[in-house]
Amino acid sequence: MRGFYIGRYQPFHDGHQHMVEEIASEVDELVLGIGSAGDSHTTRNPFTAGERVMMVTKAVERLDVTTYVVPIEDLDRNSVWVSHVQSMTPRFDVAYSNNPLVVRLFEEAGVEVRQSPMFRRDVLEGTELRERMIRGRDWEDLVPDAVVDVIREVDGVERIRRIAETDSLGDEPSDE
Repeated sequence: MRGFYIGRYQPFHDGHQHMVEEIASEVDELVLGIGSAGDSHTTRNPFTAGERVMMVTKAVERLDVTTYVVPIEDLDRNSVWVSHVQSMTPRFDVAYSNNPLVVRLFEEAGVEVRQSPMFRRDVLEGTELRERMIRGRDWEDLVPDAVVDVIREVDGVERIRRIAETDSLGDEPSDE
């Protein structure tokens, strides 16, 4: 059986790792979707799709399950989102999500959805991690070591700090 789990992974953290390990115990293969693949260089989405592919691939390489990491660009039409995802990924039998909209969209499309309890959600949340990076607080112990290595390789902390300075000045490009 092949499962599917999507996230923005900005960055991939220990909560994601825990969820992937739980899913891996239930499936033979796992498709990991990199959501919002076209977004980068903002405080909400500081890392590129390629950087997130590196994070996820390296973080899960020791798991005893075949994984496929697939970038998926946003599609702002919820009614066709599931078919968009399915067109970008290997076929999967079950989707995993705790996001109410994602759960509903998959269920409406006839895809089985399984949910799992969140792991240490009080600190294992992307916004919290990005804020810690910006403020120079500890974040490394909340992500897999492989992710720390990727963030250092791409100078991700410096990037997000510079972006945050720009954002606070209102200089970020707007889509309004």
